[in-house]
Amino acid sequence: MAYINSKDYTHQQADKIGVLLTNLGTPDAPTPKALKRYLKQFLSDPRVVEVPRLLWWLILNGVILQIRPRRSAKAYATVFTEQGSPLLFHTRAQAEAIASEFAKDGRTDVVVDFAMRYGNPSFSSVLDKMFAQGVRKILVLPLYPQYSAATSASTFDELANNFTKRRWLPDIRFISHYHDDSGYIAACAERIKQHWAEHGRADKLMFSYHGIPKRYLLNGDPYHCECYKSSRLIAQALGLATEEYMTTFQSRFGREEWLKPYTDETLKALPGQGVKSVQIFCPGFAADCLETIEEIGEENREYFIEAGGQQYQYISALNDRPAHITALYQLINQNLQGWQVSTDPERAIRAEQLQQQNGTS
Repeated sequence: MAYINSKDYTHQQADKIGVLLTNLGTPDAPTPKALKRYLKQFLSDPRVVEVPRLLWWLILNGVILQIRPRRSAKAYATVFTEQGSPLLFHTRAQAEAIASEFAKDGRTDVVVDFAMRYGNPSFSSVLDKMFAQGVRKILVLPLYPQYSAATSASTFDELANNFTKRRWLPDIRFISHYHDDSGYIAACAERIKQHWAEHGRADKLMFSYHGIPKRYLLNGDPYHCECYKSSRLIAQALGLATEEYMTTFQSRFGREEWLKPYTDETLKALPGQGVKSVQIFCPGFAADCLETIEEIGEENREYFIEAGGQQYQYISALNDRPAHITALYQLINQNLQGWQVSTDPERAIRAEQLQQQNGTS
């Protein structure tokens, strides 16, 4: 097997610590061709769809990829901007903001970057770039506050798969979840308070999370429990009574039962229960994307209003708001404790001698 070598690495360069933020991913463009490529990678992941591989291959390639790309492209076209997809430019902004925090603290030994589990920038390309800069220790932070095998574990799979192909492996730390982190909870509460200060409060505050099949919960996935804990802690920080908020799950796919209650069905029913105004916040999304802007911001608004609701407001994600960046920066620093870059003067001397002998570095 031919391993991936660090061709641009020189033995004299200083070691660095890498911080890699990751998120789900996005198509390169809102076109059927780009969506087909993106959806094929995403839906081929056995962590995402736990169905016998041969059966799923036939369904995916014979049905889904023939129909869904064109439909999804129309939806993505409504959220794409000159900067690209919201998930892409918000994640980039988060990485740049965290890098700025390290720079303010004089941490020139830390390299911050971001990658997408599916699509671009890919894990491989970003890791190549980081290792070329001398990264020998790497902390990976998937931007999924609540752990699920379909998200956090899939990220680890991709990371591990990439490392099996490399000659020189770094020291690794991996943050699998932060659903009850105090900084994250405070940032969510502050975001909601900011919205209340500008728009007032609604009859009901809804926390909507991305759904997963109920079967995953029954098989031991902790995602459902972590979502409810995040909701409870945010509500406590806001001083809300139990009847003033609720937790729901969105974005289901296929015919099997997913985590309930469903966001769309709940919104259709609320007006009939006397709830005329609702505000929705999505704690599981670190950055705005198609599922928040289009699905929650537009599609579900129509369900609520058509059912008799009067006021509907989506509270945008944390994105690169200062409180969120502070929370992530503190979380990263907590997990970097004890890590320092090492200097090995003997390595540089030996490298120089070797270079003199055969002209290599």
